[in-house]
Amino acid sequence: MGVAGGTPGRAASLVLLIGNTHWHWARREPASEPDELAGLRCWSTRPPQRLEPADRDLLLAWAAVGPLPPELALPLRHRCTLDAVPLLGMPAWLGIDRALAGWGAWQRQQGRLAPQGRLGGGGQSDGPSGAVLVADAGTALSLTRVAGSGAFAGGRLLAGAGLQLAALAGGTALLPQQRLPDPAMPLDLWPSATGAAMASGCLWGLAHAIAGACRQHDAEPPPGLWLTGGDGPRLAPLLQELGQPFELVPDLALEALDALSAARLRRLGRSGPDR
Repeated sequence: MGVAGGTPGRAASLVLLIGNTHWHWARREPASEPDELAGLRCWSTRPPQRLEPADRDLLLAWAAVGPLPPELALPLRHRCTLDAVPLLGMPAWLGIDRALAGWGAWQRQQGRLAPQGRLGGGGQSDGPSGAVLVADAGTALSLTRVAGSGAFAGGRLLAGAGLQLAALAGGTALLPQQRLPDPAMPLDLWPSATGAAMASGCLWGLAHAIAGACRQHDAEPPPGLWLTGGDGPRLAPLLQELGQPFELVPDLALEALDALSAARLRRLGRSGPDR
C-alpha cells in the first residue's frame, strides 16, 4: 500500500501482548511513516472469550507471557518469540515482555545519545552511558538491565503492588482486601487507615527498590531508568519525590513489538498483515 507522492505506507494493523492478567493491544492506523508512534493507540482488556474476525485479520504480531486459551487459535505464524528480539546475550528463560521492553528502552536510549555524539561508528555506545534499567511495574515488578552494548545484563523480580496487597490480606487474619489507589490521587506518606497504609507501604517499597537498584551499577554514569507497566503512573510521582530521574513509557513493550513488526514488513516488502 502506498500514499500520495509514492512514499511507502503501512496498512492498519494490531499487535497483542498477552500478560498474566490482561491482554495489551496496540492499533496503528494507516500512516505515511511506518515508525511514527503518534499513530499507535494502546489499551488493555481482560482476556476475551473469543477473538473477533476483524481483529484476527488485522493482527500483525503477538507475544505471550500469560496463559494462552487454545480455543482462540491465534495464528502461530504471527507469534513473536525471543529469537525475533535483537537483544544480545538473552537467556532462554527470559520473558518475552522483558526482552521487548529492554530492547525498546535501549533503542530509545541510543537515539537520545546519538545527537550528542556519544555513539560509536558501529551504532554502539562508547561507554556505559548507553546502558538502561527497565522497571516494568505490572503483576510483578521486573527490573531488567541492558548494557550499553545492547546485551542483556541481568535483573530482578519482585511481587507487584497488587500481588503484595493480596498476599497481605490472604496471609493475615485482620488485614483487609485493598485496591490500589487512583494514580491521579496523591499518596499519603503516613496514612492512619489500615487499607491506605497497606497501599502506601507497597507502593513506596517498590519505588525505593527501583531507586536503590539505579544506584547499584558497575560504572559511571548510571544507566538510564525507563519506567513502564500498569503501575508505572502510580510509581512515577514517588520516584520524583525520591529525586530519581526516569522516563515513563507505559506501553514500552507494545511499542517495541510494533517496531519489530514494522521492520519485518519492510524486509518482506509488505505494508500490512497478510490476509
